[in-house]
Amino acid sequence: MENKFKKENIATPSKVQKKESKIVSSMASVVSGSFLSKETTTRNFPFVFFLAFIAVCYITNGYYADDQVRKVINLTNEIKELRTQYIVVKDSLVIKSKQTEVAKVLALKQTGIVESVVPPKKILINSISTNAQNIQ
Repeated sequence: MENKFKKENIATPSKVQKKESKIVSSMASVVSGSFLSKETTTRNFPFVFFLAFIAVCYITNGYYADDQVRKVINLTNEIKELRTQYIVVKDSLVIKSKQTEVAKVLALKQTGIVESVVPPKKILINSISTNAQNIQ
Protein backbone atom coordinates (compact mmCIF):
# COMPACT_ATOMS: atom_id res chain seq x y z
CA MET A 1 0.00 0.00 0.00
CA GLU A 2 1.26 3.29 -1.00
CA ASN A 3 0.55 6.52 0.75
CA LYS A 4 -1.58 8.71 -1.53
CA PHE A 5 -1.09 11.81 0.57
CA LYS A 6 2.66 11.62 0.33
CA LYS A 7 2.60 11.65 -3.48
CA GLU A 8 0.27 14.65 -3.60
CA ASN A 9 2.44 16.59 -1.19
CA ILE A 10 5.48 15.98 -3.34
CA ALA A 11 3.72 17.24 -6.51
CA THR A 12 2.34 20.39 -4.84
CA PRO A 13 5.65 22.21 -4.21
CA SER A 14 6.55 22.10 -7.90
CA LYS A 15 3.20 23.70 -8.81
CA VAL A 16 3.76 26.42 -6.25
CA GLN A 17 7.25 27.01 -7.60
CA LYS A 18 5.85 27.32 -11.15
CA LYS A 19 3.23 29.86 -9.98
CA GLU A 20 5.86 31.83 -8.12
CA SER A 21 8.16 31.84 -11.13
CA LYS A 22 5.29 33.11 -13.34
CA ILE A 23 4.56 35.90 -10.89
CA VAL A 24 8.23 36.82 -10.65
CA SER A 25 8.68 36.79 -14.43
CA SER A 26 5.55 38.89 -14.99
CA MET A 27 6.68 41.41 -12.38
CA ALA A 28 10.11 41.53 -13.98
CA SER A 29 8.57 42.21 -17.40
CA VAL A 30 6.45 45.03 -15.95
CA VAL A 31 9.43 46.59 -14.20
CA SER A 32 11.67 46.32 -17.24
CA GLY A 33 8.94 47.48 -19.62
CA SER A 34 9.27 44.51 -21.95
CA PHE A 35 5.55 43.71 -21.64
CA LEU A 36 4.82 46.79 -23.77
CA SER A 37 6.43 45.22 -26.83
CA LYS A 38 4.24 42.11 -26.78
CA GLU A 39 1.55 41.83 -29.45
CA THR A 40 -1.35 41.26 -27.03
CA THR A 41 -0.42 44.39 -25.13
CA THR A 42 -0.19 46.56 -28.25
CA ARG A 43 -3.58 45.32 -29.44
CA ASN A 44 -5.16 46.39 -26.15
CA PHE A 45 -3.68 49.92 -26.07
CA PRO A 46 -6.86 51.60 -27.40
CA PHE A 47 -8.91 49.91 -24.70
CA VAL A 48 -6.37 50.87 -22.01
CA PHE A 49 -6.42 54.49 -23.20
CA PHE A 50 -10.23 54.42 -23.15
CA LEU A 51 -10.20 53.14 -19.58
CA ALA A 52 -7.69 55.83 -18.60
CA PHE A 53 -9.92 58.49 -20.19
CA ILE A 54 -12.95 57.16 -18.30
CA ALA A 55 -10.95 57.22 -15.04
CA VAL A 56 -9.90 60.84 -15.62
CA CYS A 57 -13.52 61.79 -16.40
CA TYR A 58 -14.68 60.04 -13.23
CA ILE A 59 -12.13 61.89 -11.08
CA THR A 60 -13.02 65.21 -12.73
CA ASN A 61 -16.71 64.60 -12.12
CA GLY A 62 -16.00 63.90 -8.44
CA TYR A 63 -14.13 67.19 -8.03
CA TYR A 64 -16.89 69.06 -9.88
CA ALA A 65 -19.57 67.52 -7.64
CA ASP A 66 -17.62 68.48 -4.50
CA ASP A 67 -17.28 72.04 -5.80
CA GLN A 68 -21.00 72.26 -6.50
CA VAL A 69 -21.84 70.98 -3.01
CA ARG A 70 -19.58 73.65 -1.49
CA LYS A 71 -21.30 76.33 -3.60
CA VAL A 72 -24.76 75.13 -2.51
CA ILE A 73 -23.73 75.21 1.16
CA ASN A 74 -22.31 78.74 0.78
CA LEU A 75 -25.45 79.97 -0.99
CA THR A 76 -27.67 78.38 1.66
CA ASN A 77 -25.73 80.18 4.40
CA GLU A 78 -25.93 83.45 2.46
CA ILE A 79 -29.71 83.04 2.06
CA LYS A 80 -30.06 82.49 5.81
CA GLU A 81 -28.03 85.63 6.54
CA LEU A 82 -29.99 87.73 4.03
CA ARG A 83 -33.30 86.46 5.42
CA THR A 84 -32.22 87.47 8.93
CA GLN A 85 -31.16 90.88 7.66
CA TYR A 86 -34.51 91.25 5.83
CA ILE A 87 -36.46 90.47 9.01
CA VAL A 88 -34.43 92.99 11.03
CA VAL A 89 -34.85 95.75 8.44
CA LYS A 90 -38.58 95.02 8.04
CA ASP A 91 -39.08 95.20 11.80
CA SER A 92 -37.21 98.51 11.92
CA LEU A 93 -39.39 99.87 9.10
CA VAL A 94 -42.58 98.83 10.88
CA ILE A 95 -41.46 100.66 14.00
CA LYS A 96 -40.33 103.79 12.15
CA SER A 97 -43.49 104.04 10.04
CA LYS A 98 -45.87 104.22 13.01
CA GLN A 99 -47.81 107.48 13.18
CA THR A 100 -46.35 108.50 16.54
CA GLU A 101 -42.76 107.86 15.38
CA VAL A 102 -43.30 109.90 12.20
CA ALA A 103 -44.76 112.73 14.30
CA LYS A 104 -41.72 112.67 16.61
CA VAL A 105 -39.30 112.84 13.69
CA LEU A 106 -41.21 115.71 12.06
CA ALA A 107 -41.27 117.60 15.36
CA LEU A 108 -37.52 117.20 15.74
CA LYS A 109 -36.81 118.41 12.20
CA GLN A 110 -39.13 121.43 12.70
CA THR A 111 -40.68 121.19 9.26
CA GLY A 112 -43.92 122.81 10.38
CA ILE A 113 -45.94 119.67 9.68
CA VAL A 114 -47.98 118.62 12.68
CA GLU A 115 -50.07 115.60 13.48
CA SER A 116 -53.80 116.00 12.91
CA VAL A 117 -55.85 115.89 16.09
CA VAL A 118 -59.20 115.83 14.27
CA PRO A 119 -60.26 112.28 13.49
CA PRO A 120 -61.05 111.53 9.87
CA LYS A 121 -64.69 111.61 8.72
CA LYS A 122 -66.32 109.05 6.54
CA ILE A 123 -68.05 110.42 3.44
CA LEU A 124 -71.00 108.38 2.24
CA ILE A 125 -72.32 108.78 -1.27
CA ASN A 126 -75.49 107.19 -2.47
CA SER A 127 -74.30 106.25 -5.95
CA ILE A 128 -77.67 105.05 -7.34
CA SER A 129 -79.54 108.32 -6.69
CA THR A 130 -76.72 110.58 -7.95
CA ASN A 131 -76.32 108.58 -11.15
CA ALA A 132 -80.07 108.75 -11.82
CA GLN A 133 -80.09 112.55 -11.32
CA ASN A 134 -77.10 113.05 -13.62
CA ILE A 135 -78.73 111.07 -16.45
CA GLN A 136 -81.95 113.13 -16.43
